[in-house]
Amino acid sequence: MTGYFLQAFIYLFAAVIAVPIAKRLGLGSVLGYLIAGVVIGPVIGLVGSETTTIQHFAEFGVVMMLFLVGLELEPRMLWDMRHRLIGLGGLQVGLSTFIVMAIAMAMGIGWTVALTIGLIFSLSSTAIVLQTFNEKGLGKTEGGRTAFSVLLFQDIAVIPMLALIPLLALPELVEKAQNLVQTASEHSEELSLVVGLPGWAYAIVVITAIVIVVVGGHFLSRPLFRFVASSGLREIFTATALMLVIGIAALMSLVGLSPALGTFLAGVVLANSEFRHELESNLEPFKGLLLGLFFITVGAGIDFNVLFGEFGTVIGLTLAVMLIKATVLLVLSFIFKVQGSDRWLFALSLAQAGEFGFVLLSYTVQNHVLPTDIAQTLSLVVALSMFLTPGLFILFDKVILPRFQKTENEREADVIDEQGTVIIAGIGRFGQIVNRLLVANGVKTVVLDHEVGQIENMRSIGIKSFFGDATRPDLLHTSGIEEAKVMIVAIDDKERAVELVKYVRKTYPHIRILARAYDRGHHYALRCAGADYMISETYRSALALGTQALKDVGFHPFRAEQLKAAFVETEAQSKEVLYQTWKESTEENKFNASYRELFMQLEEALGEAMKGERSDKHAKSERGWTPPPKGYSDVVEKLQEEKGDED
Repeated sequence: MTGYFLQAFIYLFAAVIAVPIAKRLGLGSVLGYLIAGVVIGPVIGLVGSETTTIQHFAEFGVVMMLFLVGLELEPRMLWDMRHRLIGLGGLQVGLSTFIVMAIAMAMGIGWTVALTIGLIFSLSSTAIVLQTFNEKGLGKTEGGRTAFSVLLFQDIAVIPMLALIPLLALPELVEKAQNLVQTASEHSEELSLVVGLPGWAYAIVVITAIVIVVVGGHFLSRPLFRFVASSGLREIFTATALMLVIGIAALMSLVGLSPALGTFLAGVVLANSEFRHELESNLEPFKGLLLGLFFITVGAGIDFNVLFGEFGTVIGLTLAVMLIKATVLLVLSFIFKVQGSDRWLFALSLAQAGEFGFVLLSYTVQNHVLPTDIAQTLSLVVALSMFLTPGLFILFDKVILPRFQKTENEREADVIDEQGTVIIAGIGRFGQIVNRLLVANGVKTVVLDHEVGQIENMRSIGIKSFFGDATRPDLLHTSGIEEAKVMIVAIDDKERAVELVKYVRKTYPHIRILARAYDRGHHYALRCAGADYMISETYRSALALGTQALKDVGFHPFRAEQLKAAFVETEAQSKEVLYQTWKESTEENKFNASYRELFMQLEEALGEAMKGERSDKHAKSERGWTPPPKGYSDVVEKLQEEKGDED
């Protein structure tokens, strides 16, 4: 027992130290786990032969991950993805397998072994890719969605691969295995429902197992979860979620299918369940911990003796596999019209071999398809390719993505053939609403934005806009700024927004400048630059939400609206004194101690004044808005007088 405690401590300690360091260095958590495994395994030897056993246990993290992925997908979503799921995913697996197989046969390897190697290397790491996408926020990009569809197909393709591999057994390996003790085979028969069955019977058993998962998940899971939820015990719900996943994994193993694919199917079935979010929140910690443990075992399982003994072969195979897969993916990205930086994200993210490679390698040895020595070498190739994957993401972030962004920004501006009463700089989520309101009321607008993707999105829904940098004087001129009445600044870059306001105020003093502020500091900077009207992008929505919260906690709707209006009015009184304090500061950080102290005084006065306002009695039938809370304006005037005395 003491040994288990020590091993658990070593693995957890390595993760606790390595992962935060890797995250701070921008390397990502996956690389941190891999490095931790290498350090405690091959480098200092704190863990050893038990790594393989722990890895089999940690592979359950992949099972949980696919169950949670399935929970996020509805059958309708899968149907909508069918073209890329089957077309792109099928071509990727098929072409990668064929090319690797052809190269292996050219090197004198038999076709059965070559085909097996091709199948193993055609798969990518769902665990690493999805984990990295989540950390870097790449899952919603076009490249991320395309990669996800391919990963889904690869995971599904494991089922026919597991069915095909036993048919590729080498006679000499089978004969050799028959001379060994039969204990292991007898044990495996006890844990299998399909050993020795004819093909038709095996098919019936497999179909029955899948039907049980689908029908049971749809009809039986809901009453079960309702029964468990009625107990009010969170730990029992967690136990039920684990029981469900483990039970499905066990059933799939008994019929010779992939546990991960079975739980993925169950997740899709439960995607519309009212208990979906509860399942996610209960299983997420287990998934994260087991996946981290899995990555550590991958690093710890690298056999440096084999690696150094066959260094050239292992490194050459690793780089060759990643180059072949990246090339195939790049070619397919052109065919399926994945563009720009998304194309490289798609190609680089899937260039490695995956965790299912370990599963297939173990399966091929058990079924006498690959000799043990070849399987060991290929296992190193799979591990090293996974180890190098975080480096590919760093390459994408630091080298490829900035170049594409620079190229897009350097694109020649559109010819502006229209002029309008209002010029809108920036057509993001804020500028879109402003533009729609104006256009709907017959106001002629000219929209400028320097993001190519945003312009194309607007044009696709019939909103005419022009690519170009609104800070360029020539573009403002061709937009008709001399005759325009209003300039709306809604660009995301805070510094560029301030510079644009400064230029327009100085060059075209007649025009009204309305600007979107990111925060309080940006609001002040825009005012200094000469904007006539500023509004924080979240201010009105926050007020609306806060007012609704007042209603939900028991305030009369009309009373809640009164209090909102009173809050706005009283806050407006403090704006000037806060702005002057910020403006007159000579420190680099204008939100200094003096500003913060003044702000806290005003907030305290606001709170006291609103308490008095809430204590006033008003009839439900009244229709007038209340004045600012009593006493607040006195506090503001006093602070202004004190500030004047200091000056």
